[in-house]
Amino acid sequence: MRFYTGQHQHYCGIDLHARTLYLCVLDAEGNILLHKNLPCDRQIFLDTIEPFRDDLVVASECIFNWYWLADLCADHDIHFVLGHALYMRAIHGAKAKNDKIDSHKTASLLRGGLLPQAYAYPSKMRPTRDLLRRRTHFVRKRGQLTAHIQNTFHQYNLPRPPGLLVYKHQRAPVPAAFADPIVRKAVEADLALCETYDHLIRDLENTVLRQARIQDSNALLCLNTIPGIGKVLSLTFLYEIHDIDAYELLRALDSGGLISVRRNADLYVTIASSARGTMSRLNAPTNTGE
Repeated sequence: MRFYTGQHQHYCGIDLHARTLYLCVLDAEGNILLHKNLPCDRQIFLDTIEPFRDDLVVASECIFNWYWLADLCADHDIHFVLGHALYMRAIHGAKAKNDKIDSHKTASLLRGGLLPQAYAYPSKMRPTRDLLRRRTHFVRKRGQLTAHIQNTFHQYNLPRPPGLLVYKHQRAPVPAAFADPIVRKAVEADLALCETYDHLIRDLENTVLRQARIQDSNALLCLNTIPGIGKVLSLTFLYEIHDIDAYELLRALDSGGLISVRRNADLYVTIASSARGTMSRLNAPTNTGE
């Protein structure tokens, strides 16, 4: 766990929501200088903290909409700290809990050097990382469709379809296995949607790959040389980890404030998949020419 220990004249803790934020500004002695509820408006936020801009640091818990606040602080040269959501137990474990209390506790943890940090992912690569995560979402949706087709075969006690349904050319004979036209129609609908996902997933992969070649081509080339890691796995490693020096050894490799690799589903699946691929290569029989 890494704590932010920087010393400043003013400490601003923010309890951030989708449309509003509650901020608390403390001085170096811990006196409350401002405690106020505001709309999530960039200019209003800047105007409110203007009297305290002299050596100010801003902290917010890592929730879904922290991007705009981090980018705003970066644009105006304001120190920003992203709080680790699961480690901030002083907020989650409190019996008395509301926006006003949470913002004050965030500012107090920041001032005392006890605010656990999450990795504030750089804005330059964030959109591509999020696009890659969206691709994963669509892959899972396609998997749900193929699972439904498999279940339909089991419902009618039919032999399992040959091959893997993830491949388009192996889906063609599947509808003919069902005699009932209504059941066949349901399977055809699943297959049609699978084909739509195929085109979408392929397009997203190519877009992310083009961006990766622009943003960090050297790291991408190095990752592709590792046995068991292909195109998608190398992209996931590149964008989920980004900077290995930003993390403690055996700690969370994510920017979502999660406690371990296992809690970051995208990265955990990537590591498991690459490990399986590597083991398959190591255990594969070799042709000695005898």
